[in-house]
Amino acid sequence: MAHTAIDLFCGAGGLSAGLEMAGFSVLAGNDMFDAAGETFTRTHEGAKFIPGPIQDLSVERLMEVSGLKRGELTVLVGGPPCQAYSVYNHQRGMHDARATLFREYLRIVEGLQPEWIVMENVAGIYSIGGGEAVHAIKTEMRALGYDVKEKVLRAEEYGVPQERRRVVFIGNRIGAPISHPAPTHGEGLLPFVTIADAIGDLPILANGEDPGPVAYACPPQSEFQRLLREGLELVTNHAAPRLGKANMDRLAHIPAGGSWRDIPHDLLPAGMKRAKRSDHTKRYGRMKWDGLSCTVLTKCDIHWGAFIHPEQERAISVREAARIQSFPDAFEFSGSKTDQYIQVGNAVPPLLGKAIGEHLLFCINNHAKNRAA
Repeated sequence: MAHTAIDLFCGAGGLSAGLEMAGFSVLAGNDMFDAAGETFTRTHEGAKFIPGPIQDLSVERLMEVSGLKRGELTVLVGGPPCQAYSVYNHQRGMHDARATLFREYLRIVEGLQPEWIVMENVAGIYSIGGGEAVHAIKTEMRALGYDVKEKVLRAEEYGVPQERRRVVFIGNRIGAPISHPAPTHGEGLLPFVTIADAIGDLPILANGEDPGPVAYACPPQSEFQRLLREGLELVTNHAAPRLGKANMDRLAHIPAGGSWRDIPHDLLPAGMKRAKRSDHTKRYGRMKWDGLSCTVLTKCDIHWGAFIHPEQERAISVREAARIQSFPDAFEFSGSKTDQYIQVGNAVPPLLGKAIGEHLLFCINNHAKNRAA
């Protein structure tokens, strides 16, 4: 019997894609972002997308869609919206309504009674109220009969070409030992996947150019590219945002690996003219071919991060951001360009999801063997 999953706050389905790579059958996803739902529907053929806020989602609807009874689901996964927890939100705190959405997730847990649960969020969740959010999540999971452990996972240690930290909660109600996947990349392991490995085969773009589906620039140059291309001949969503003249003038002064510090003082935005040289280390950053990306955000805005192409005078395209998140090229993102960047930036990197899924299967199988012995 296939191991099954349902994905809450699923977005475009990055975590679902990773679970499917690992061997899970994803039966349903829920999100209130319509454009993400269109992407999810097109890229997860075996899953039913249920639109709307989680507050309106009933356990009965999930059982109807999945064909499962209470207690039959293998794993319920979800990443409640992270804005209230993120270090980028200076007003974050448990008073923010978004910080209590995990209780809606737990309502579904209580109704479905999955064997396993997985929740992920940004590392900033640790700093709310001295750890109040983390403590509340674990306490409420345990009250429902789930043993839970959480750990910060680094996406780059699982083959994702970016520095990205996520807190992953794993729990179960079946008494199985809980652990997290061991890193596969890094010192003494496989080498990190670089920007060149990730996007070096994509066509040259001008600032603001949107060519539509377009042929790759060359055959795959890395195992990562072979994996994500899956034999496709055309690449979609390879569209660059249009930067204004002031930003284009700034780009001309920034070398690979450089940042706002390389821009002449008179060309800096007014607010940055007063900044300390030690501040805002990623702003107006240009990527390096042999390096990792900074964390992909919901806006690949060069004013906020290192989102300038290593060589070309432009910001990275939607597809380049998706590659850096480890999305297969078969994912065609729906909606406006803004919608597409949001879907990519909000996602769990599929290869991180795959590592979590494979480790869950290892834990499940080990527990079954031990019970049978």
